Amino acid sequence: MRTLLSTATGGPETLVYRTDAPIPEPAAGEIRIRVHAAALNLPDLLMIEDKYQDRPTRPFAPGSEVAGIVDAVGAGVTGFAPGQRVIAVTSSGGLAEYALCPAGKVSHLPDGIPFDEASALLVTYATTYYALTERGGLAEGETLLVTGASGGIGLAGIELGKALGARVIAAASSDDKLAIAREAGADETLPYPSGAPLTRDQQRAFTSDLKRLAGPDGVSVILDPVGGALVEPAFRSLGWGGRYLVIGFAAGIARLRMNLPLLKSADIRGVYWAQWILREPEAHQRVVSALCALHAEGRIRPRIQARFPLERGIEALQLLASRKAVGKIVVTVHEGAPA
Repeated sequence: MRTLLSTATGGPETLVYRTDAPIPEPAAGEIRIRVHAAALNLPDLLMIEDKYQDRPTRPFAPGSEVAGIVDAVGAGVTGFAPGQRVIAVTSSGGLAEYALCPAGKVSHLPDGIPFDEASALLVTYATTYYALTERGGLAEGETLLVTGASGGIGLAGIELGKALGARVIAAASSDDKLAIAREAGADETLPYPSGAPLTRDQQRAFTSDLKRLAGPDGVSVILDPVGGALVEPAFRSLGWGGRYLVIGFAAGIARLRMNLPLLKSADIRGVYWAQWILREPEAHQRVVSALCALHAEGRIRPRIQARFPLERGIEALQLLASRKAVGKIVVTVHEGAPA
C-alpha cells in the first residue's frame, strides 16, 4: 500500500513516501479502515519530532483522524462490518491507504457527510465539544472566550459555543484571522499582540479590552489552545466562578500567579480528550453522534483550507508547521469514493 512513514526524528522533510508497504492485519479488537481522507493536527507534527506524549515505534505513519470504509475486522469486534462508513481516532497510522484502529475509537458515519469533512470532525470538534460541555460546563447565555480563533480548535470553539447558546468573543493575532472568526459566527473579536514576552502595558490593555467586551459579569469560560504569554492577561478577564480550559500550548507552556484563581473562585481545568475517550468510550460515542447531528443541521461545518493527495503529504504537514493554516488541512487518499 501507499503510505508516508516517519523513519527518523525530525520535521516533515524527514518523512518517506512508500508505495510498497505491507497492508496491516487487524489484531483482536481492531478494525482495518480503507482510508479516504485524513485530517492533520498539531500532534502529528509533535509525534514525528518525538515531542508528543505518545511515541509509536518507528517506522510509523503520522495521521490521527481518518474517515473511510471498514475493510476488515479483527476477532471479537461487534457492531462493525466491511463496507460501512466510519470515522476514527487512530493516534497514528492515518497517512496510509489502510489504517488500524481499536474498535472503541471507531464511530459510524452517517450518509451525506463527505469523507473530507468527516475526517475533520473528531480531533478538533470532539475535543472542543468535550471541553465545553464535560469540562467547561458552558451554559446558555454565558460568555465564551476563544483564543487562536482561526485555527482548528478555535473555529470549532466558535461554532460549538454558538450552538450551545453562548456569546462568543474570538481573539487572534491578525485582522485577517479575526475576519475568519466573524465568518464562523463570533459575536465579538479582539486582536492580541504576537510575540513574547508581552510588556506590562500590552497585558493590561488586552485584559481591559476583554473585560469591556465581556461586560460586568466577565468571561465565563476560556477555551485556550494557545497558552504562552496570553494566559495571565486572559485569566484576569474571568468573572466569578469562571473556568479556564487548558487545551494546548501552541505558544508555549505558561506560568500563572495562583492568587488569581483564588480571588475569582475560578477553576483551571485540563482537557485531555485522547485519554477521556479511552476511559469513557460510550460518552465519546454520544459526542460523535451529537456532532454528526449538528453537521446535518448545518450548525457546524469544518473549514478546510487545503486538500493534498497522499503523495504530497509532506507539503501538507509543512503547511501545518508554518502556522499559516486557517482551519483544517486534509490529505485525500482514496479518490472517487461515495460521499
